[in-house]
Amino acid sequence: MQNAKELEQGIAAFASDANGGLIVTASPFGANHPDVVADLAARYKLPAIYPFRYFVQAGGLMSYGTEIVNQSPPAADYVDRILRGEKPADMPVQAPTKYELLINLKTAKALGLVVPPTLLARADEVIE
Repeated sequence: MQNAKELEQGIAAFASDANGGLIVTASPFGANHPDVVADLAARYKLPAIYPFRYFVQAGGLMSYGTEIVNQSPPAADYVDRILRGEKPADMPVQAPTKYELLINLKTAKALGLVVPPTLLARADEVIE
């Protein structure tokens, strides 16, 4: 998606199916406009899960992903090692070790959803 109009058309298409929902990925447009994505999902009454916490803070239903801030130091270390001559092919692949689940109960209520207590208990943060 390149702009809000394309995004709205895509979300409207999902909303036309009964029991629809969204899994939002870390696209450049979405990452730079989390409020637009969350607002459109709310307008079309679609539950959505997002890759980063800032979507939930902007009104999205829930997110499950890594903390972006925690990824910066290892990335900087890799850049430093490459600039010092180490071959990227010789470096091990690293993956995040901590994932966080955030749930926005205000959004769940607006969508008419009841979040199971077991899911709330597993959440790292609940916005009420």
